[in-house]
Formats: sequence, C-alpha cells, structure tokens
Amino acid sequence: MDVSLCVVDKAKNILQYSGAYNSMYLIRKNELIEYRADRMPIGISGFSEKSFSTQDIPISKGDLIYMFSDGYADQFGGPNSKKFKYATLKELLLKIHKLPMQKQKEKLEKEFTEWRGSSPQIDDVLILGVKL
Repeated sequence: MDVSLCVVDKAKNILQYSGAYNSMYLIRKNELIEYRADRMPIGISGFSEKSFSTQDIPISKGDLIYMFSDGYADQFGGPNSKKFKYATLKELLLKIHKLPMQKQKEKLEKEFTEWRGSSPQIDDVLILGVKL
C-alpha cells in the first residue's frame, strides 16, 4: 500500500510528513516544493525491517499542501494516449493554486476528464489540497 501522512502542529508551525511512495507538494510564494516519500510500500515487502523517515517542515500561513494517489499522474489520455505524469500535475497545481479550493477542485476534475477522454480510468484518483 502507498500512502502520504502528515501531522500539523499549529503551536510550533511545523508539519511532519512521512510517505510510502507518495510524495507531498507544498506551494509557498508561488514556488512548488516536493517532499519525497520513501521508496517502499507499507506492508509485507523486502523492506520490512527498514523504518519510514519523517520530515519536519516549517509552515507559514497561506501555505498549500497537496497529497495524492498515483491515479491522476498515471492516467492515460491526451492526443497520444500517454500518462499525464507528475511534472504535468506540478505545472497544473502551480497554475491553479491561487484559486479558491473549490475552484481548484473543479479545474482538476475538468482537466482529468478532458485528458482521459475516451480512455478508461485505470486507477483510483485522489488529490487532497489543504490551505494552512
């Protein structure tokens, strides 16, 4: 299983992040910062004796965090039936991050639907965005 997990300590203005294959993005002052996940799943695997890392990230009012499954980036579509990819997702989030969260949701849904076109949806799709 892949997952992203974070805890926000409002008193200390710290976000603790840990991920199993799923990175987290933070957008601050129009810059996207990627916090990479550990390259191992949760559950039975060859990594069972290795611990997950935790990253302590200072946060500021107005920061945006995004956590997601791989379904959006891995979706096939577009003119050549290729994957959407994470680089394209980063560009899209930077393009829409100043919009209200509900509008961001609508833009993400519209982009996904248009990208997918007549291709079948291949995986679950989840994007969680939180404005701090």
